[in-house]
Amino acid sequence: MFAKKPSGNRLKPTAPPPRTAERAPPRRRLGFSSWRDQHLYSFFSSLGRLLARPWATALTALVMGLALALPLLFLILLDNARALAGGWQDAREITVFLKPAADAEASAALAAKLRMRGDVTAVKQITPEQGLEEFRAMSGFADALDVLQFNPLPHVLIVTPRETKGAVDPAVLVDLRAEAKVDLVQYDAAWRRRLGAILGLSQRSVLVLAGLLALATLLVVGNTVRLDIQSRAEEIAVMQLIGASPGFVRRPFLYTGIWYGLFSGALALVVVFAVQWALHAPVNQLLDSYDNRFILHGLPLVAALAVPVLSAVLGWLGAMLATARHLAEAHPD
Repeated sequence: MFAKKPSGNRLKPTAPPPRTAERAPPRRRLGFSSWRDQHLYSFFSSLGRLLARPWATALTALVMGLALALPLLFLILLDNARALAGGWQDAREITVFLKPAADAEASAALAAKLRMRGDVTAVKQITPEQGLEEFRAMSGFADALDVLQFNPLPHVLIVTPRETKGAVDPAVLVDLRAEAKVDLVQYDAAWRRRLGAILGLSQRSVLVLAGLLALATLLVVGNTVRLDIQSRAEEIAVMQLIGASPGFVRRPFLYTGIWYGLFSGALALVVVFAVQWALHAPVNQLLDSYDNRFILHGLPLVAALAVPVLSAVLGWLGAMLATARHLAEAHPD
């Protein structure tokens, strides 16, 4: 009748062992089809966002295109100047003006003496009559020269020395300056050396300018993408909360930078070709007036194809820097 008192040795239920923290399942790698679909989506969605704001996109691409066109135009100008000066730099002739009292016999004797030298390859004689006719044909002052009652030009010798190594002047130059029959010796080696130094300095300046403008293009893309990231900061935060990887967040902005680079490269080529077309006829007319057969050449095909590629790389790099900074600020660790 009385309830049975429970025994004291009855086992008490034990608490379950503490559960260890469960690790998140490892993220599976995307297959090729998923990877391709994500890139295609970012590719076209980034283009759609740019086309949705055409004026802002056009202004940004135009600024970048002009920045890229300037070094290209300077490179074309320097290339043509180097080609035009090539003939001048290769000229090694020494122009020897004899004294007015020297006659044809004295000129012929000096020319024969110079031809016997081993360091002279050729000697050309120009009589005063030949010099006057050449000046009449090239100067355009034929009517004014008819007023002259006598020929004021002296006998001239064009001496071609053997090519010397480095910047050493030929030995015949010193002997010609000491010749009693010679009035003036003109040797343009110093001028040609200055021309080469000017062209070298110009080339280095163009490269520096191209580097600075490329840096400016990179900063423009980076700042534009940074503003785009700030406008979509809440969307990016939500994607990161649901587990979006940094690559997934970064991908559409990288394509945006590539699109900006391609647009700016195309505009730079348009500017370069427009400038070439506008200046082609006046420059050819100027060269023809000097009886010059030099042919202007523009941007080579290989360089023209490389411009959009390089500008796309600059756009990608600027977008990469902007997105990397944003991700670093969002996840400092």
